[in-house]
Amino acid sequence: MRFLPCEERQAPQSSYDETQAHVDMPVLNPRGMEDTPYTLIEASAHCDGPCGVYDPASARVAGEAVQSMTKKMLALEYPQVFSSESMASYLNTMSRYAAIKEEEAQKCKKELLVLWTDFFKPMHLTAHPELHDTFWNAAKLCSACKVEVSAQHAQELMDAIESIHTMFWSIKGREVPWIRAS
Repeated sequence: MRFLPCEERQAPQSSYDETQAHVDMPVLNPRGMEDTPYTLIEASAHCDGPCGVYDPASARVAGEAVQSMTKKMLALEYPQVFSSESMASYLNTMSRYAAIKEEEAQKCKKELLVLWTDFFKPMHLTAHPELHDTFWNAAKLCSACKVEVSAQHAQELMDAIESIHTMFWSIKGREVPWIRAS
């Protein structure tokens, strides 16, 4: 990163690299109230945020939570005795499971979309031609798991996340075993 006074700025060269994005951003001069009110920060990154940290593990954890809450919702027994207390308890538990399931499905979708749009590049399609279909289906499964209670879709989501895990680590050149927390 380097700071340049505005008058020294030059137009960036057109050397586009598909693995990096280029950002030029004017900011207030950190030296204070000098003659040059602005400086230019030049930064390069492969995505919107130059953290460099990508891992499908966060999507896996969210997907596992979706599957766990789905199983709990399907296993929750309707009260045998109909009292206001038993119904309140049932509805409270079911609504908590549903809220967690929907929140984790959205989190899973967000994590998958970040991997799909920021980490994976066109060059990865050669080794993994199924990449786009896998991500598209996984995102659709996240949406389906938010609005329904389906053990089948929750399992399909976990299967898709496992496929993405395998693609991700093969591109990184590492063998990382698929391990579930639950």
